[in-house]
Amino acid sequence: MREMKNSGIEWIGDIPSDWKILRTKNFYSNHKHIVGDEAENYERLALTLGGVIKRPKDDSTGLQPEAFEGYQILRENELVFKLIDLENVSTSRIGYSQYTGIVSPAYIVLSPKTAYESKFGEYYFLSMWQREIFNYMGDDGVRSSLNSKDLLNIPYPSFSLEKKKKIADFLDEKCAEIDTVIEKTKATIEEYKKLKQSVITQAVTKGIRPNRPMKDSGIEWIGKIPAEWDLRAIKTSFSVYAGATPQSEVSEFWDGDIRWITPADYKTEDKFVEIGRRQITLQGYNSCGTNLVPAGSIVFSKRAPIGSVAICKTELCTNQGCLSCVPKQRLNIEYFYFILSVLTEIFNLFGSGTTFKEISYDSFVNFRLPYPTIEEQNEIADYLDKKCSEIDELIAKKTSLLSELESYKKSLIYEYVTGKKEVK
Repeated sequence: MREMKNSGIEWIGDIPSDWKILRTKNFYSNHKHIVGDEAENYERLALTLGGVIKRPKDDSTGLQPEAFEGYQILRENELVFKLIDLENVSTSRIGYSQYTGIVSPAYIVLSPKTAYESKFGEYYFLSMWQREIFNYMGDDGVRSSLNSKDLLNIPYPSFSLEKKKKIADFLDEKCAEIDTVIEKTKATIEEYKKLKQSVITQAVTKGIRPNRPMKDSGIEWIGKIPAEWDLRAIKTSFSVYAGATPQSEVSEFWDGDIRWITPADYKTEDKFVEIGRRQITLQGYNSCGTNLVPAGSIVFSKRAPIGSVAICKTELCTNQGCLSCVPKQRLNIEYFYFILSVLTEIFNLFGSGTTFKEISYDSFVNFRLPYPTIEEQNEIADYLDKKCSEIDELIAKKTSLLSELESYKKSLIYEYVTGKKEVK
């Protein structure tokens, strides 16, 4: 077993006794070469969670510059960093560029002083991002950040380039193997989700009783339905209430005892919603015109995104992004939860708006749904509870495997770039 020593850096830990800890500036230099009038001669590049990719200049996704003359040149074999807004742990931070092109001037570019250094550096800095080390180095501003000087002063391992090459080559191979399993696992999860959607759609539009007469529903997405079923507008069976938001700057309206939710507080796959991130006072409730709805109501998001749906487990009210459906008559609320849960794409067709799409109150309440008898609603809901639980269990197992694979990959990178494991 190789001899180890304390690196003196808490987040690096022990390192091999023949390694040193220097500064990043001993191995890299920083530059910012603004492209200027030559912008049209370079491809646009972007730093993503998947690394550095080519991005069309007319791609309007995310922030879009008026012109590219202010962009900087990123060359093949260089490292690029996005070290702003460090509290956001889910965004990309580090990438190795296989291309020459132009990137945002907000990025920091490091050029290696020695060939192949940046391949090892990619994994070293990637490990820092994975363990959220960058987040603890930022300033105390609203959008904490690191500048190029900060980056060049970060502790960095010093040992032979030959060993760094072996580590980078080894990690390339091992990470590629892990990524292949991760992608296959993600694909399996998506297949299970599609199966769940299919099972629900079949049950809520065709029923679960075999060999029965069918009739044309007259609605394309539904097709044929059992002959004894009805089609009814949502407003026929539900009273539908809009929500509202108290003025955010009035402190007396907030942090009370009334439960208040927004579309960000629930997801369709959770099935139930009980409480949101914020609550309002009686004064706040009376100020804005939102509506308290009872437990057993359905909450539907009409924007950002359209179509998320959940059942209230307790009395609550919502903001203006939700519509609350309170049953007017005896029905199985889970049956209607299931049917609404598979209609996201259909509801989105009714959405309109420029900033974000929104389905109108009238479009929603006049939307027609298949309507079996209460007895058959109960049968379908019980059947879907069982079938969906089985599929959800399979999804949970695959999701757990994903988490294990990601953790293993992070651990592998950390252990090799800090010398705790050795490439033989």
